[in-house]
Amino acid sequence: MKVLVTGHDGYIGTVLVDVFRDAGHEVVGLDNFLFHECSFGEEPEPPESISLDIRDVTADHLAGFDAVVHLAAISNDPLGDLNPDTTYAVNHQASVALAEASRAAGVERFLFSSSCSLYGAQGDDYLDENSGFNPVTPYGESKILSEQDISAMADDDFSPTFLRNATAYGVSARLRGDLVVNNLTGFAVTTGQVFLKSDGSSWRPLVHIEDISRAFLAALEADRDLIHNEAFNVGANEENYRISDVAALVHDVVPNSEVTLSDTAFNDPRNYRVDCSKLASTLPAAKPIWTVRKGIEQLYESYLRYGLTLDQLEGNRFMRIRHVNSLIDAGRLDDSLRLVQQGSA
Repeated sequence: MKVLVTGHDGYIGTVLVDVFRDAGHEVVGLDNFLFHECSFGEEPEPPESISLDIRDVTADHLAGFDAVVHLAAISNDPLGDLNPDTTYAVNHQASVALAEASRAAGVERFLFSSSCSLYGAQGDDYLDENSGFNPVTPYGESKILSEQDISAMADDDFSPTFLRNATAYGVSARLRGDLVVNNLTGFAVTTGQVFLKSDGSSWRPLVHIEDISRAFLAALEADRDLIHNEAFNVGANEENYRISDVAALVHDVVPNSEVTLSDTAFNDPRNYRVDCSKLASTLPAAKPIWTVRKGIEQLYESYLRYGLTLDQLEGNRFMRIRHVNSLIDAGRLDDSLRLVQQGSA
């Protein structure tokens, strides 16, 4: 298929593009390249791409594509909290407009990168795709609104699918240091401390970005009847962890590290366990092959190989909120998170 991947230059996108190309698909990227400077390790071979803000996409940009994989978003809770109005404009309104433009252009499949964050504050019970939502952030709420509005567009010619990713981890050319597994491992490597900023009691489903990419590929290649207007939790039932358990795994993998707790550790209201049985039974090719322990080992080896420092981990390069704030402070990004044309009035 000919596939447009929005956000192809981001944390997941740089991995997903290679997974799709290796499977024989023609991939074109679309990105505003906001995080292109946030590089880690070796650069992947870039696909043909369109440099564009997701809010400016029209049907003309989408002509001739068989599918759109929509990853582009304001991608975590702290960044979403920075300017909630912009979060809704990008994550909800622009996503719906992209789906409308896709349908108008004759794109048959629309794979939406949703999130288990929409489950929000829950208890210890496993949540499947029919469970209630209880988001605690604009980011989580924006995913619900997008799913609802895009689902309403489904018809005989336009088939959306919603992949609710568990919390991601793993090595990427656009590494994120603000994700829990990446962060805990990075602290352990650079300081010797597995540094918990929360009290560690919250449950979180976790999934490697390669497994996310393979889930999108499986949905792309699946029979339409299996995935038409359906939502899937992306992860594995056995890969739900308390954050304190993740810290213990990091301690096991990183030599001479010790688990420490911040003086300001808090109880994180984002607490949920998800049931991914529907993904496993409907799309067997999407069954995750990574475990958190294997992911920690991968991160540990990569952090050593590329000489990660604490300043890098916690600085503008790998912390999305700090990178965005640095661009705003430098006048390169406006308050609506649009890139400012350098040299313009």
